[in-house]
Amino acid sequence: MTSRAGRGPSGGTGGVRHGNLPRTALTALAPLVWGTTYIVTTELLPSGHPLFAGLMRALPAGLIALAFTRTLPRGAWWARAAALGVLNIGLFLPLLFIAAERLPGGVAATLSAAQPLIVAVLAVGVLHERLSLRRLFWGVTGAVGVGLVVIGPNAALDTVGIVAGLGSAAMMASGLTLTKRWGRPDGVGPLAFAGWQMTAGGLFLLPVTFLAEGAPPAIDANAAAGYLWLGVVGGLITYVLWFQGIGLLPVTSVAVLALLSPLVAATLGAVVLDQTLGPIQLAGFALALAAIVAGQLPAPAPKSAAPTAAPAAAPQRKRAADSGGR
Repeated sequence: MTSRAGRGPSGGTGGVRHGNLPRTALTALAPLVWGTTYIVTTELLPSGHPLFAGLMRALPAGLIALAFTRTLPRGAWWARAAALGVLNIGLFLPLLFIAAERLPGGVAATLSAAQPLIVAVLAVGVLHERLSLRRLFWGVTGAVGVGLVVIGPNAALDTVGIVAGLGSAAMMASGLTLTKRWGRPDGVGPLAFAGWQMTAGGLFLLPVTFLAEGAPPAIDANAAAGYLWLGVVGGLITYVLWFQGIGLLPVTSVAVLALLSPLVAATLGAVVLDQTLGPIQLAGFALALAAIVAGQLPAPAPKSAAPTAAPAAAPQRKRAADSGGR
């Protein structure tokens, strides 16, 4: 089974053209929904079980996708699906939930905003793209903007939480870059592709969860609603959109869309939890949104591309001079 190159009409290093706007909007739905993770975790789920939350988000939805599509990996894709599942799901989700539980939401969100910067660096070695100062600038701008939005003056720092937050960003960036590198096998739809990874990540989490956390927590109606939201909407549906977007759009454009998650989390905090957004937070919103938009624009054409036609015109001028200008 061959693999798609994972590059849509936009190519590997370009940006969003008009034809890609619908794809970008659909891909952006994933981080928009993921922005609800923090409030769902803190308000609905039982505390102290981050691994179980990751397990419930991944494994049931992954098994549903496999049962529905009845498509399994073949050949090298068994190992690739397992690797992507561990990076995108098995390691990323528990680290994300650990950071969400041990750090204020703003600090955790700011650490996750480092992901576009990591992708920009990984794209050089994995995808053989040039290191772009433009991407790094907007990546730093987006991270600063997120920090201004979500970090309060009394933000407490926890070493384990910081390591988990940076680790989750690194896992997501690595999984995103490898997903772009390997593409998706021919004949395999995005639902099956997401199902492979969610199942692999969930199976990785299964023994780790019970060894680290013991018996599952009691699940009441609120917790059931939270797990259902995270597994079906925040898991299966959004991962289908996310992996499809990775295959169709430039990887750095997809990476910067992840900045939408902390912005949604901050907005929900203001609307649902009555948290205030002052002038500094609004300025941070503007910076982060500017970085997201700039990340979708095509890269400027190299300056050396314009003069290429000049040498070809020289012989024509010479022949015209030799013939008296006729």
